[in-house]
Amino acid sequence: MGGMGKTTLAQHVYNNPRIVEAKFDIKVWVCVSDDFDVLMVTKNILNKITNSKDDSGDDLEMVHGRLKEKLSGKKYLLVLDDVWNEHRDQWKALQTPLKYGAKGSKILVTTRSNKVASIMHSNEVRGLKQLREDHSWQVFSQHAFQDDYPELNAELKDIGIKIVEKCHGLPLALETVGCLLHKKPSFSQWERVLKSKLWELPIEDSKIIPALLLSYYHLPSHLKRCFAQCALFPKDHKFHKESLIQFWVTQNFVQCSQQSNPQEEIGEQYFNDLLSRSFFQRSSREKYFVMHDLLNDLAKYVCGDICFRLEVDKPKSISKVRHFSFVSQYDQYLDGYESLYHAKRLRTFMPTFPGQHMRRWGGRKLVDKLFSKFKFLRILSLSFCDLQEMPDSVGNLKHLRSLDLSDTGIKKLPDSTCFLCNLQVLKLNHCYLLEELPSNLHKLTNLRCLEFMYTKVRKMPMHIGKLKNLQVLSSFYVGKGSDNCSIQQLGELNLHGRLPIWELQNIVNPLDALAADLKNKTHLLDLELEWDADRNLDDSIKERQVLENLQPSRHLKKLSIRNYGGAQFPSWLSDNSSCNVVSLSLKDCKYCLCLPPLGLLPRLKELSIEGFDGIVSINADFFGSRSSSFASLETLEFCQMKEWEEWECKGVTGAFPRLQRLFIVRCPKLKGLPALGLLPFLKELSIKGLDGIVSINADFFGSSSCSFTSLESLKFSDMKEWEEWECKGVTGAFPRLQRLSMECCPKLKGHLPEQLCHLNYLKISGCQQLVPSALSAPDIHQLYLADCEELQIDHPTTLKELTIEGHNVEAALLEQIGRNYSCSNNNIPMHSCYDFLLSLDINGGCDSLTTFPLDIFPILRKIFIRKCPNLKRISQGQAHNHLQSLGMRECPQLESLPEGMHVLLPSLDRLHIEDCPKVEMFPEGGLPSNLKGMGLFGGSYKLIYLLKSALGGNHSLERLSIGGVDVECLPEEGVLPHSLVNLWIRECPDLKRLDYKGLCHLSSLKTLHLVNCPRLQCLPEEGLPKSISTLWTYNCPLLKQRCREPEGEDWPKIAHIKRVSLHGG
Repeated sequence: MGGMGKTTLAQHVYNNPRIVEAKFDIKVWVCVSDDFDVLMVTKNILNKITNSKDDSGDDLEMVHGRLKEKLSGKKYLLVLDDVWNEHRDQWKALQTPLKYGAKGSKILVTTRSNKVASIMHSNEVRGLKQLREDHSWQVFSQHAFQDDYPELNAELKDIGIKIVEKCHGLPLALETVGCLLHKKPSFSQWERVLKSKLWELPIEDSKIIPALLLSYYHLPSHLKRCFAQCALFPKDHKFHKESLIQFWVTQNFVQCSQQSNPQEEIGEQYFNDLLSRSFFQRSSREKYFVMHDLLNDLAKYVCGDICFRLEVDKPKSISKVRHFSFVSQYDQYLDGYESLYHAKRLRTFMPTFPGQHMRRWGGRKLVDKLFSKFKFLRILSLSFCDLQEMPDSVGNLKHLRSLDLSDTGIKKLPDSTCFLCNLQVLKLNHCYLLEELPSNLHKLTNLRCLEFMYTKVRKMPMHIGKLKNLQVLSSFYVGKGSDNCSIQQLGELNLHGRLPIWELQNIVNPLDALAADLKNKTHLLDLELEWDADRNLDDSIKERQVLENLQPSRHLKKLSIRNYGGAQFPSWLSDNSSCNVVSLSLKDCKYCLCLPPLGLLPRLKELSIEGFDGIVSINADFFGSRSSSFASLETLEFCQMKEWEEWECKGVTGAFPRLQRLFIVRCPKLKGLPALGLLPFLKELSIKGLDGIVSINADFFGSSSCSFTSLESLKFSDMKEWEEWECKGVTGAFPRLQRLSMECCPKLKGHLPEQLCHLNYLKISGCQQLVPSALSAPDIHQLYLADCEELQIDHPTTLKELTIEGHNVEAALLEQIGRNYSCSNNNIPMHSCYDFLLSLDINGGCDSLTTFPLDIFPILRKIFIRKCPNLKRISQGQAHNHLQSLGMRECPQLESLPEGMHVLLPSLDRLHIEDCPKVEMFPEGGLPSNLKGMGLFGGSYKLIYLLKSALGGNHSLERLSIGGVDVECLPEEGVLPHSLVNLWIRECPDLKRLDYKGLCHLSSLKTLHLVNCPRLQCLPEEGLPKSISTLWTYNCPLLKQRCREPEGEDWPKIAHIKRVSLHGG
């Protein structure tokens, strides 16, 4: 049953301190919900791990490959929330990359179905029961009384107990009804709730829990309207508060009782009211919100046929539909869904993107029909549509209030856009080809939001100040000359939120800046001020006056100033005028000779100072006070301070009491560092490019004991003159350090700090003079050694990943082992068995290695060997069931791949061979049957002609990357295996054409990638295989021109392909 608290319990487990103690390398939470799409779920897991969007298209095998690489050898915790899938084969498909995690990895699943638990072969199933009576009362009371918990009179408590009984121990019901009654504190109101007939609705016959329906019916009418519209969102859809409020405003759901209260403020009250009543919940993603599945069902129930979600709902009467949405992955149903045209009074048309997976959808054929069929549209979103041109007929949508064309290929808006007299929201973000806005935009007098971030627009429409209702403006470019938009136009606007102002050098008279009236824009919270970096500075005093007159209001929270040419900052930057600033960035102010006393800003949490070429010394003036300066600062960054020599803190006490992150980067003349070890909450310290530092001594620690007590990550890099790190006499330093990185410190001598008990990541690179260390780090998981010939570190059995680059002791040890193996398998050093290692990466440094002894790595899962000039063979005497990925690159003497690999490497599914010219054939017996991905490049490309015979009857190979060869035509006829799903052709500077005969037999091919083929002129005359659904090119400029829609000569050959992405060049 829903609403039992499964997700809440899983969240408690996920965030439990004992999970931290379990030391998972990766933690991922993914909401799955009704539609179990293996590709989508896999991508969501991958996106959460990488913190970025996956660009592998719809190739499941490629996405699986990338996820497997991220999980291999890593101990992970994966939560799959709200799983409904009962198909065993889909679960097995999802499991494929998940099996490669380290021992101790855990998958936690929440579901309402016992069958789901069964097909997943769960180790342990925990079925939640309804809460006991006393626990139910506790949950109910917590929400009904919240902070206020008066002594209850007997009658009220008696009613409350009876209401709790009707909730049947369901936490969601108790929470929602409790929130409802918190708003209704009188006896009579509680009694009406108790006696409501809605309690009689049988749960078994409906997805709707009576308590939830009761809470809905007791909402004020304006909140009912707003909540019901959320039926357009798919389950687990994460939304921004501001976007939803904007949606309500444009639907006219937000009613203003007083002119002084903006609709957005009233909308925020609506939102907070629904949040306090538990109709919305905060998402695990910062700044996002979500609805519980049962509340999503409730929204759909109460709105009936008014809202229609494609491929989810089956409305009884299309003619009643007013609001339509579809998940972008179902766009294939749009063209044929003509029954929607019967919804003559449609008001909303919009795509949604589950899991924040922004996927382009094919709607260009729909646009004309949309404009002709639906005259009453109020909200139209075509974001991520494959649209190249907006038709003039858009001007006929007289009722339109919101138009979103973000991430489309439009180059301009038709002038008819300015006829949309009711338009309130116009979004054009990420329209990279858009160069200008309509000149008559000022006629859209109801416009409240205008966004055009990441476009080519650099000129504001004249008379923009006439848009009296405009509150959100994504950018303002100050025009030059009388025929361009002056900054004075801003004075007429009451802007909210964030405002970047560019090209401030075009202000001729500083009084024009004063006319912008920023000081009275009390709703402006985030301000960016920027001058052109390439201008000729002709008047430093004028720029000071301009900045003085651009003083913002005291309500500002975030400020950025860039390329300012004055010698000093105005006083408002550091006095009470900026008392609410939380984040401050000052960048490339090259003519400033001193910093203002920023330590006086009481709420400042983030401070970045970069590119101040005139600063020589930072002293007590910067702190502004002798004690307790920078009282709230958490992050501090100094970067590219070319002349900065001295950081003087004498006489300053108690500064930076809350500092957590400190970055000092590219300050080549800085001679010393203050006592950073005394900062009590410092967690991350990164020091890079301080050429003036020769010695770091005990002063750096600040104390001979207990210094850097909170530090977790420490990084030194590009310290070319640093010779000495004096740690003697310092005890108890770095008690919590987890990551230590030392890169490019060629003169540094001596030892590393000792007794780093919690260290799990260590990287030493380019520190040639470091000597053997007594470092005690029993918990290291990842070790990276590069060009440090004398340094030797005993690796504990916790080590999972080892990377060797250049000459070092570890490389020499491998060379010795290799020599011993080539003579006798018995003469091996006792400490030479790496039976704990999962991943090994060798990138040069093993010049005398002739034999690589694979047998000393019994559980290795991934190995890549590069630049070993004398390596001849890979020695293997036993099966390696764990090895999944093998890569060989630039090993010119390598004569063969491991013998018998088809039997001895049964788990191998990825093989990469590049520039190993002496490997002229595959081993006898062929390739492993599990092989799914392969790369053949440069001097090893010739193996392509033997590939089909080496695979034999094996049809598992699905991904192939080829290239690095000087040929004019690829691929040759009959060479590629039929099983390919994904093909990459890359790094072919002379390639001019693709051979259709080499491609036409690939009936399973879905994705074709063409990368760095600058002379590739055209596609085959016959086109590409019909099975291809994704074409992705990068740096193929000639082909890019021919494939442009709609004018490109090759466009008709690829018009059928669902996703065409042409990048670079």
